[in-house]
Amino acid sequence: MAFENSALDATLAAAAGDDACLLRELREAFGSSLAHHVDLLSRARCDGNWEVAAMRIKGLAASFQVQSLISLAEDALVTVPGDPAIIRKFRAALEEFSAGLA
Repeated sequence: MAFENSALDATLAAAAGDDACLLRELREAFGSSLAHHVDLLSRARCDGNWEVAAMRIKGLAASFQVQSLISLAEDALVTVPGDPAIIRKFRAALEEFSAGLA
């Protein structure tokens, strides 16, 4: 899954304007939030916790117009809690995003 940095970057740039420090802080905050919710999703074993974590990821992604994460969250909502394939995809997206911060 290719992480859509262009949509995220455009949304963050609109919020940060010409402030490069603010742009970096917003990207780091997005990454931190995504990491937290992916961790919650990976530890969820019941339907309720899985659904809440997936919906939070979907909401975060929608706020920043990251369609690939929205689609992945929707996939998570129709699968079973703890699905290792979905968790691997989320972790891969997180790694790809984090690599873009370096």
